[in-house]
Amino acid sequence: MERDPRVILDREPMRRLQVLAVGLCVLLNALDGFDVLAISFASPGIAAEWGIDRAALGLVLSMELIGMAVGSVLIGNLADRIGRRPTILGCLVVMAVGMAAAPLSGSVFALSVIRLFTGLGIGGMLACTNAMVAEFANLRNRALAVAVMAAGYPVGAIVGGSIASALLASGGWRDVFTFGACVTALFLPLTWWLLPESIGFLVQKRPRNALARVNQTLSKMGHATVDALPAPVTGTAASLRALFSPGLVGTTVLLTVAYFAHIMTFYFILKWVPKIVVDMGYAPSTAGGVLVWANVGGLAGALALSLLTRRVPLRLLILAALIGSAAMVAWFGQGQDSLSGLALVAACAGFFTNAGVVGLYALIAQAFPTAVRGSGTGFVIGIGRGGAALGPIVAGALFAAGASLPMVAICMALGSGIAAVALLALTRRREVGGATA
Repeated sequence: MERDPRVILDREPMRRLQVLAVGLCVLLNALDGFDVLAISFASPGIAAEWGIDRAALGLVLSMELIGMAVGSVLIGNLADRIGRRPTILGCLVVMAVGMAAAPLSGSVFALSVIRLFTGLGIGGMLACTNAMVAEFANLRNRALAVAVMAAGYPVGAIVGGSIASALLASGGWRDVFTFGACVTALFLPLTWWLLPESIGFLVQKRPRNALARVNQTLSKMGHATVDALPAPVTGTAASLRALFSPGLVGTTVLLTVAYFAHIMTFYFILKWVPKIVVDMGYAPSTAGGVLVWANVGGLAGALALSLLTRRVPLRLLILAALIGSAAMVAWFGQGQDSLSGLALVAACAGFFTNAGVVGLYALIAQAFPTAVRGSGTGFVIGIGRGGAALGPIVAGALFAAGASLPMVAICMALGSGIAAVALLALTRRREVGGATA
């Protein structure tokens, strides 16, 4: 009889509770998608009300991304120490408080501090859900499950963005954050009731009553229970230092570079589309609609990559997405003659940029062992979020310096190209040296 519950989960078909856990993580990531982009939908109204220029707006747009970077690193490591479930609940509290506080801000500084705080919870949430999905899915469906989880991000942006556009048309930018706070708060009881702790974490960390908790979860899933837990993996402690051990350092560095560079390109599109469209003479509510189409494309890209993981090697899919991302973002910057043309190009750019992000999430989940999966995911995403924060700032600075939209778009598209080079280096390292990832 198999005594390792992790092997049971790897080999057996996924049961209802596993699918439910993955589905809830998809919704949590959708919530992340809306909470991150709330400031993008609100940015034209903020700029008009407070009279701030593009450079200052770029800083405001980046503040929660800086918080996400810090939150991913610190809270991702915390999830490896105290558990995925309590960390996710804590992140929801931070996000709800931050969204509720945003409408009360009366200055750029106050709003920036609030968005920085909110970003801590958003960044930690992404690191936790990525690890949780990887540990609840079986081996056959792991890459697919992580990719579907990542697809929740554009779903949140599409649904929330459509609602935000309606709120902007009938009210003001503060209504967007109030809506986000209410929805975030609703997820607290849902997560408390429906999301169990990861079996992989319980086996590795051995908290009190670990065996009973593992068997309770296995029983709810419909899997066989175990009489004892296997010995925990030794030599890989839940610390950031372990990520730079000889077996993991190359994977950690190259994945971080790839994510950092590509996310600059990704967030240029997500953060600047509404402002660019408004500056072309369109209404803020209409500009929000173009961003929604960018996320419709992003959802399509995520789903396409998810389905193709069963037939095409993951790294090849990511490489194709990164190349397509660079091309489509550069094309977006060339300008279009109509709003429908802008929406079409934005959707194409969203398709490839988000497919690249989704693929990288799946690769990150595969690259690190259970003991440091939260830390590894948090570190790569956290440091990579520096690129997310840097993207809007660099674009704002280029605009302020007088650069044209075509030139700015080409510069920002280079991030995906750099990511493709890092991915090729990672693939070569694996082939030559037998690296972990």
